[in-house]
Amino acid sequence: MACHLLLVAGFAVSLAGATDHIVGANHGWNPNIDYYLWSGNQTFYVGDLISFRYQKGTHNVFEVNQTGYDNCTMAGVAGNWTSGKDFIPLNDSRRYYFICGNGFCQAGMKVAITVHPLKHNATGDGAKNHGGDGAAQEAAAAAMPGAAVWMAVLAVAAAAVAILP
Repeated sequence: MACHLLLVAGFAVSLAGATDHIVGANHGWNPNIDYYLWSGNQTFYVGDLISFRYQKGTHNVFEVNQTGYDNCTMAGVAGNWTSGKDFIPLNDSRRYYFICGNGFCQAGMKVAITVHPLKHNATGDGAKNHGGDGAAQEAAAAAMPGAAVWMAVLAVAAAAVAILP
């Protein structure tokens, strides 16, 4: 049990700098949405997440290869998600192709994205730089949980480990 708590705490800390890209933003994963336009306004980096929000049972998400994407088929299926709130980690710098496998791909329910390697700043600490002006970056930084929050998460995990038999 103690190992599980530490694993969860470590996972939470590792995702602290990740961006969650919600496909279609407030429109979600639905037919007749311009996902080409949506993806063109996003910049994806290794470690980010792509999430799909949709009505469970009506839609789903399949990761396919380019042939599957172009032809709306299951060619090269590499993943399948059906929860209605799917969070998919983008672990590799490469092109990803996602489609709805319930027959809605032809109605536009497909998205292709390019994931870029992490950018390193001059100090070499591996921090991501998503671009934008200084004010936008400051606002984003203010909205992100600070180091104190993560220290509290780790303290709670450590306390839980200490009280377990």
